[in-house]
Amino acid sequence: MALKLSDYKTDVHNDWCPGCGDFGILNAIQMALADMQVQPYRATIFSGIGCSGKTPHYIKTYGIHTLHGRVLPFAQGAKLANPDLEVIAVGGDGDGLGIGAGHFVSAGRRNVDMVYIIFNNAVYGLTKGQASPTLKLGMKTKSLPQPNVNNSVNPIALALVAGFTFLARGYSYDVRHLKDLIRKAITHKGLAFIDVLQPCPTYNDINTKEWFQGLDNIDPETHKAMPRMYKLEETGYDGVVHDPSEIMQKMAQVVEKSNEWGDKIPIGVFYQNEHVPTYQERIAARIPDYMENAPAIQQIADSDGRTITNIDRLLADLQVDK
Repeated sequence: MALKLSDYKTDVHNDWCPGCGDFGILNAIQMALADMQVQPYRATIFSGIGCSGKTPHYIKTYGIHTLHGRVLPFAQGAKLANPDLEVIAVGGDGDGLGIGAGHFVSAGRRNVDMVYIIFNNAVYGLTKGQASPTLKLGMKTKSLPQPNVNNSVNPIALALVAGFTFLARGYSYDVRHLKDLIRKAITHKGLAFIDVLQPCPTYNDINTKEWFQGLDNIDPETHKAMPRMYKLEETGYDGVVHDPSEIMQKMAQVVEKSNEWGDKIPIGVFYQNEHVPTYQERIAARIPDYMENAPAIQQIADSDGRTITNIDRLLADLQVDK
């Protein structure tokens, strides 16, 4: 029987603020799983701390609510233990690019075959709206006593130089487009990152829904609002690395495009490179039966609870010759 969108929804009361972009991201994840007919027991959603941390509570799959800034180590460990899982990690911009920045960079070096989605509203929404690492220098949102004194992080560019092999940006109010980005990220062979821009109606009174829609940016000729978002795919942009010789050129265009901000903000796929071996492939090169005998499917005890694990081969691999 075909799975429906409702099969990925729980009965847990959702208490996000009305108008929060988190709702659109949640819907996009559920829609992507339904479109791909991913069995709920084959998917696991991991989250960190913050408003976005509640996401696993609302999706009827396995869900793990982890620690502040530590969502990626948990998610990577699960994927390596069970390569058959579809693993999606989610977190806020503060969670992933503040306290979790070290794990963000290290994850790029590994290229584990999974998806990481950042809910980016430029503030710490759960702790009363302090400036997050993505708030622009000099901006003063409603809860800041003075303009932001720090420069901002470019999540796409940081992920690129860290080694992520799929980079995209979405917008929480364009749910169908975001759903398509999530599908592409899931099917990508390697570590995929999606930076999702969203309004925080409670604390970010600058980058609001109306601001993204361009209601303050009226065309003098047509007298119509000019939305700030535009889709890369509609401009002929191609971020796919078709040959390894293209990598440097593709990376340069990612940096250029990802820095566009203001009246025009690009969304879509910035970069996709499947020429880099995944971490699972690197492990399989050393342990040939890794994929067929992954840790999660190994029997570690008999019916009486006695261990039957044999680690002789592991100890032999770790032995140092005198």
